[in-house]
Amino acid sequence: MVIALKDQWIWDSWYAHDGALWHGYFLKADKSLKDPDLRHFNVSQGHATSTDLINWTHLGTCFAPAQEPAFDDKTTWTGSVVKGPDGLWHLFYTGTSQAEKALYQRIGHATSTDMHNWQRVSTEACLDLVGAAARHYETDHMIGHWHDRAMRDPWVMPDPQGNGWLMYFTARGSDIEEANAAGAIGFATSEDLYHWTLQPPVFVGDFGQLEVPQIFEVNGRWYCLFCTSAEHWSKNRISKTGVTPVTGNHYLIADDPRGPWRMAPGFLDGGLPCRRYAARILKTDNGLVIMGFDDNGREDFVGEIRDPEPVLIDEEGYLQLAKNGEAV
Repeated sequence: MVIALKDQWIWDSWYAHDGALWHGYFLKADKSLKDPDLRHFNVSQGHATSTDLINWTHLGTCFAPAQEPAFDDKTTWTGSVVKGPDGLWHLFYTGTSQAEKALYQRIGHATSTDMHNWQRVSTEACLDLVGAAARHYETDHMIGHWHDRAMRDPWVMPDPQGNGWLMYFTARGSDIEEANAAGAIGFATSEDLYHWTLQPPVFVGDFGQLEVPQIFEVNGRWYCLFCTSAEHWSKNRISKTGVTPVTGNHYLIADDPRGPWRMAPGFLDGGLPCRRYAARILKTDNGLVIMGFDDNGREDFVGEIRDPEPVLIDEEGYLQLAKNGEAV
């Protein structure tokens, strides 16, 4: 089985475990729109639960754009969910406004006691590209250079070096001539989950965008999973690797979550058309698995989350897709 809805497309997803159940959150939009490209601007967030990541119980819409004028009154896009020391569950998400025609992205924050009914912490974003570190980012919409002012897909996790929190997000580096060389993994820190300080990005380069970052650790090594499109490979990346550009999921590697991060060789999980996009790697009792939405290109867009598939780590610490326990 997959995470699928008869009358709605599903795409980006993220997951949390409450000790008994997996909670899957995902972006969704009505198929009555006809054109799947319109889904991005007619979006809400759905929620489903599972014990095994295969059989899912759908709980309906759990979050949507603000009803009043706000930084997130146009879209509430991809995010992550963590449990805080206050006992609340915290949703960090991407917001855009109608006033800015959804061209400027910022990070929002909501909390919940039951993982389904979310209350915004503020009518303002919890993080924007402002402050001393903002000079490292593309802070304005560079019309003709890139299609938006990127600041989205927050991934929040406890700081393994202390009592605070780390946030990673999709962004772009500043003053980079080639548009496809400016993709960045943005970074911010917090002591309490409520007040965030923008930091310089932890990685810049190789692609025009590194979407939906997810940071996790296995055997002392850190991985930053991301997704990107074939048309967003930099000239240097193509030349350096000799790999034909594909759309899908790849990753960075580091010995510390603050970096330095380096691009893994090759490309983990891609194709033309793309088989799976906006993937997440989850730790289960049976090892690592990868989940993402079935894309298959604009003309044959599927819009549902594929069943989990196993992921292996080889002797050099690189990720490999696996089938029936064997690397492929």
